[in-house]
Amino acid sequence: MLDGLRQFIADIVSPGAHQDRTFDDTGYRLAATALLIHVISLDGEPSDIEKHKLHGLLETRFALDPGTADQLIASATLIEGEAVDLYHFTSVIMRSVNEEGRLRIVEMMWELAYADGQVSEFEDNVVWRAADLLGISSRDRIDLKHRVAGKQAAPATGSSDIADPAA
Repeated sequence: MLDGLRQFIADIVSPGAHQDRTFDDTGYRLAATALLIHVISLDGEPSDIEKHKLHGLLETRFALDPGTADQLIASATLIEGEAVDLYHFTSVIMRSVNEEGRLRIVEMMWELAYADGQVSEFEDNVVWRAADLLGISSRDRIDLKHRVAGKQAAPATGSSDIADPAA
């Protein structure tokens, strides 16, 4: 019910925005961003750390400027809220992205899952399901998880900087 109301308001405020949310063979960035938003939204409202990490990943991995990343996040947030399953996103990615690119998307999902310092069972499960739908083997998914976890632990042990308690 709330999603319907949210969509109604979005259509009134920006009637042309609905056209931007349709998928085609070039909509893999929108589909990937919706998957990423799904990961950070699993445990409630995304934290500032998760939002910042998402923005940074989109800018670097998709070579976007901050404004374009903001627009992509806004569109993907609406689409993610309307989706009933992950297949809606993964099917677009499967049609448009090679295996190397799909591996990078799964890696981005892990990076977001680890952004707050811990991976919940829900985050682990959704990355597992999405990776499976993306044709990523269990071995590759687990290798990516360990690689990202290692990156998360390395700066903390090798750095003499005091960590920000808010982070």
